[in-house]
Amino acid sequence: MSLPDSSLFGFVQSLPKTETHLHVEGALPYELLHAWKPDVYVEFPAFRERSYRYETFPDFEKQLLDNALPWFDSAERYHEAAKVMFSKHVAENVKYVETSFHLPVTQFINVPGPEIIHAIKSAAPRGLEVRVFTGMLRSDISGSLRKTIDELHAWDELSGVDLHGFELMPTEPDTAKVWASLRAAGKVTKCHAGEFDGAARVREAIEQLGVTRIQHGVRASEDVAVMKLAADRGVTFDVCPISNVGLKVVRSMAEHPLRKLTQAGIRCTISTDDPLCFANSVNEEYLAISHELGFTRKELARFARNGFEVALMPAAQKQPWLEQLDAIIQG
Repeated sequence: MSLPDSSLFGFVQSLPKTETHLHVEGALPYELLHAWKPDVYVEFPAFRERSYRYETFPDFEKQLLDNALPWFDSAERYHEAAKVMFSKHVAENVKYVETSFHLPVTQFINVPGPEIIHAIKSAAPRGLEVRVFTGMLRSDISGSLRKTIDELHAWDELSGVDLHGFELMPTEPDTAKVWASLRAAGKVTKCHAGEFDGAARVREAIEQLGVTRIQHGVRASEDVAVMKLAADRGVTFDVCPISNVGLKVVRSMAEHPLRKLTQAGIRCTISTDDPLCFANSVNEEYLAISHELGFTRKELARFARNGFEVALMPAAQKQPWLEQLDAIIQG
């Protein structure tokens, strides 16, 4: 990707933005690892080059875990990483973040989930709204984490839950019941779908799990009926274009189906997914879709507005940013 012109960079920087698809472990600032153990975590590893491609999801997952798990051994480490992570958001004029931590970590390091949530939220600087989700594998609902999952409704600082991980795993039959129960308790439910599996998994997430927030969703573009279902149900796709290229979900940014999804009437937001593994930022995502996919400045502002539309914030708090974005969209 060639460098964008400075005026476009300034425009993207000026947009008030959101980040609605971000994994805490996958967003560990690499500079923390390098400063901690420079001999182990070299300054410029090959996997953080823009040209790097992960051959399979398990390859990606191994790279992420090999780098992230040694760091995240306490609630304090979550706080330290989140503090640096959020400072990067503030520097890029991001106003709102939804981020998730991996629920199995509570067993790995024997730290209660509410302590991890508080550690993350307390790292947010003034002016940045943060909502914390927890994510789990599709198999966790029937495993040893089930007791913890059944307690999630009572975690006051938890905003919601997400199914993530290897999408080719089957969805446990009890998931729909659990997700419905959590929604009844006021938690937002998400699901990774339409990334490494096809449009049918997006349909499953919408019709069986009842979610209105799909993480990725890009392979819904393979089925017109599924795109119509998502649009008709008002489902939002939290899309991470650079991740999709790095994981070979799409062959190149120029072939990304983001425009096809928006033309089908699906509300899409723009996020980074796992910056530890892709060395990407929110601004870079916006610049990439403008440069490679031809999205105009007004369309970029529309993506930013979409994020605020679904943000779990009081309407009055969102209003100044919505008005700023509307002035661009309608101008």
